Amino acid sequence: MHEGHRKRMRDKYILDGIDKFCEHEILEFALYYAIPRKNTNEIAHNLLNKFGSFAAVLDAPLSALKNVEGMGETSAIFIKFLPDLARTYMNSSMSLEGKLMSKKEACDKLSLHFIGRREEIAALMLFDSKGKMLYNGVINKGTINAVDLYARKIVELVLAYNADSGIIAHNHPSGLALPSREDLDATEQIKTIFNSFGVKFLDHIIVADGDYISLASSSKENLEKVARYVSKSKKQQLEYSKDL
Repeated sequence: MHEGHRKRMRDKYILDGIDKFCEHEILEFALYYAIPRKNTNEIAHNLLNKFGSFAAVLDAPLSALKNVEGMGETSAIFIKFLPDLARTYMNSSMSLEGKLMSKKEACDKLSLHFIGRREEIAALMLFDSKGKMLYNGVINKGTINAVDLYARKIVELVLAYNADSGIIAHNHPSGLALPSREDLDATEQIKTIFNSFGVKFLDHIIVADGDYISLASSSKENLEKVARYVSKSKKQQLEYSKDL
């Protein structure tokens, strides 16, 4: 019974691609390759009922996925692999290495590093004197505030690529793309590192929920206001936002 249904699903995919699939069918179909002998339609519904949406399923912690009825470690790892695969594909398809790019293109490409991330990471992009990308990669996992933990990595890469300029990015996995006081302090420290080697510090972007903010595009006065807002409680934020 399951095999006949799976064949019909495969034929549907071959004929029409993924566009004719509902979200639960996409999950069901993907799980064929991790769960060979179970009804993955039911498991797909279990996952969506538990987490609420397709994106939330892919973003769920490994431990939580394993606890859903019908799931196990192998299938949970497979689900976690999907956003990593998507992120790698998007980075590869948007390859701009060796090409001149605008600052917006650079920030858009940097933001791809954060797809499906539940932990805080920092990424770095370096350019030559003509504005061509030399390096684009994740340099640290963990809080951006611990600048000293990855300052050496920045220095090593700047020297290795003989970079002329660079952009730093980090994410707020469970928050807004708004800078905290710690983010602003970290920005000044990173800028000092760049300047000490004669490298131009172009920007620090903060990514959250598919959006990002450029600190270089915001006035210092506004950033200070935002940092004060972020530091307040929810009730205080409501009152303070009236003055922003």
